[in-house]
Amino acid sequence: MDSPRWLDEREDRAWRGYRRMRRLLDLELARQLTQDSGLSEPDYDVLSDLSESPEGRLRLRELADRMLWSRSRLSHHLTRMQQRGLVTREECADDARGSVVVLTPAGRQAVESAAPGHVAAVRQHLIDRLTPAEIDALGALTHRVVDHLNGRTPHPRHDPEA
Repeated sequence: MDSPRWLDEREDRAWRGYRRMRRLLDLELARQLTQDSGLSEPDYDVLSDLSESPEGRLRLRELADRMLWSRSRLSHHLTRMQQRGLVTREECADDARGSVVVLTPAGRQAVESAAPGHVAAVRQHLIDRLTPAEIDALGALTHRVVDHLNGRTPHPRHDPEA
């Protein structure tokens, strides 16, 4: 068995900083969203994904994939959102076993009301803290890691000493 490749001091600092930043940022954005709009982060994710899709509709399976949730977990969450009048569910016309999640007018109103405060918080706590070059670097590195985790494209690690 190979011995682990422990993080060196620089790598450990970056890793721990990232984890702490992610936790604090997630907490602050969730707090702002709930305080300003009464929506949870999953509520906002569902509503924003639906609002950006054609006719405010998505297959439940596709929405679950986007949220990285099981269909069962999403279905339970959608039931609570339906009770609040934010979404409805319909049978899928081309697959009787599938269902389509539909944004209601109340759901569209909720996400449109929440979006300005949410984007202001994202700006205040992340985007406006970075230079344009740092924003470009953040975009490049997040997409590289996401692509790797999705199994799309293997990206070699950049080694500045190579």
